[in-house]
Amino acid sequence: MKKNFFSIFLLLGFQLTFAQSFTASVDKNPVAENERFEVSFTFEGSDINSIRNFTPPSFENFRILSGPNQSTSMQIINGAVSASRTFSYILLPSSVGVFTIGSASIEFKGQVLKTEPLKITVVKGSPKPKEENVAGVSESEIAKNLFIRASVDKNRAYLGEQVTVTYKLYTRLNIAAQMSISKLPQYNGFWAEELETSRTLSFTTEVIDGKRYSVAVLKKAALFPTQVGKLEVTPFELTVPIEIPKKRNPNNIWDSFFDDPFRRGDIYQYNAKSNIVKIDVIPLPEQNKPASFKGAVGKFEFSATIDKSKTKTNEPITLKFNISGVGNLSLLQPPDFELPAGFEKYEPKTNDQINRLNKIGGVKTVEYLLIPRISGTREIKPILFSYFDPDVKRYIELKSNPFYLTIEQGDSAGSYYIAQKEGIKQLGTDIRFIKTNFQDIKRREELLISKPVFWIATGLPLIAFIGLIGWKRKQDKLSGNIQLLKYQRAEKIAKSKFKKALKFLEAGNSEAYYSEIAQAFFGYLEAKLHIPKSEFTLDKAHSLLIEKGIDTQLADRMKAAGEKCEFIRFAPNAGASTAMKEFYGELLNIVIDIEKGLDK
Repeated sequence: MKKNFFSIFLLLGFQLTFAQSFTASVDKNPVAENERFEVSFTFEGSDINSIRNFTPPSFENFRILSGPNQSTSMQIINGAVSASRTFSYILLPSSVGVFTIGSASIEFKGQVLKTEPLKITVVKGSPKPKEENVAGVSESEIAKNLFIRASVDKNRAYLGEQVTVTYKLYTRLNIAAQMSISKLPQYNGFWAEELETSRTLSFTTEVIDGKRYSVAVLKKAALFPTQVGKLEVTPFELTVPIEIPKKRNPNNIWDSFFDDPFRRGDIYQYNAKSNIVKIDVIPLPEQNKPASFKGAVGKFEFSATIDKSKTKTNEPITLKFNISGVGNLSLLQPPDFELPAGFEKYEPKTNDQINRLNKIGGVKTVEYLLIPRISGTREIKPILFSYFDPDVKRYIELKSNPFYLTIEQGDSAGSYYIAQKEGIKQLGTDIRFIKTNFQDIKRREELLISKPVFWIATGLPLIAFIGLIGWKRKQDKLSGNIQLLKYQRAEKIAKSKFKKALKFLEAGNSEAYYSEIAQAFFGYLEAKLHIPKSEFTLDKAHSLLIEKGIDTQLADRMKAAGEKCEFIRFAPNAGASTAMKEFYGELLNIVIDIEKGLDK
């Protein structure tokens, strides 16, 4: 008994005088392409309780399966106590080659210690084993207790009919930290619209096969088929960090003596993958299809109005369409109509107010500017709008009333107008009659030089000339600095894209801010890379950027930012002002770097 007490006294009382060290090691090198391996960062020193702020490397080119996992050891050799703490990760290589794992760092009593980088050689290996074990738990066991299920409200749909896909997370395990997106689903053959869901995960309870699961909706999307046939939606993949309890060794009394009661289990990064969704898309019937049909599918109401029925030549008239209901308003085309002779028609101004709750719908407003050039009585014939209703499986045609216009001859000095986005603008009038009677004209006796107007008229050209010289010198300076010129141009483009989002940022409206900045970012990529909206995916944008010579690291930054745009609701502090500003700066820098890269 005395001997055991003395041993414990030595263990607790001795102070180490050894120098501290921080090293990195791997359990195997080289490794096979589909082989997992462990990398460890070990601190050895006199006082392991004084270490702070462990920072791991980025682990680029490797997938983290588990970690960071902590372990502490202590031993007595010849009366001297040594202690160490190890931070370990289980990694899986992403490809074949020679890669570098960078330095990890740690703080110890005001000093920053760093490990040496590790070079890992990854060679061609055997296929990935069917059964993998982590801390004594197989992946098949995890898959039974944590999975993503994709479901659709219908497996058979007409061309252009909405299909709603919902992704739910089912879990019976402890999720240890924030989840991250591994891969977004691809909607090839569909026009996709994101539906509104909660920005924070809200769990409910469901019982499946007698087992109780916590369930949360991850994502909902409205899919509109753009081609017929059997279409597939690829899986949605999510990396979920789960906690696996550590097992103690019952034969070793020191395990229970030194064990930390607050110690967490091993963290395993499990890659959850949803099922593939299959949808059979059938064509719209040809029978009884009206000539006015232009592809609208859903349930709609249509009305047409004109702002006035009596006007004069060269004065504008506004013809307005209102189309409201449920369906894909973004792709909906306004109906055609005929105008009588003597009218000019300008490009329409369109406004969409879309509701994205469960069914895509809302109101589409289309305004045409019409300018009559000939006087008289004119008729605009009834305007026809038709759509296909998938519920009743037939076409429905709606018709407006005819419009009768009385057009009087305008002034002899008739005004002329041009169309602009915001409406029309009067340019001017014809030249009036030349003046022939000068009896009312009086001679001015004052000298012009005494008038302030004279000095203003004289000084303005001089000021403008000086300003022109300054501007020219600035342009010459910029022309001599090509990099500065390109940067300023790229910065201007980036800021213009996020101008509206910046207003929401300044107002602190996080929900509107994240929605607007995501639309602006994806819209920029679609326009810059010439990708149709219905075919846009982050993977496609990533590939096109690399094809255009953009650095792979920048393309990866773009993809990561895009995924963050889509799933910002997973971030617990998404609404914080600091996080919003950082995200704005991050996207701004990516657009600037892409602009500069494409200029090269």
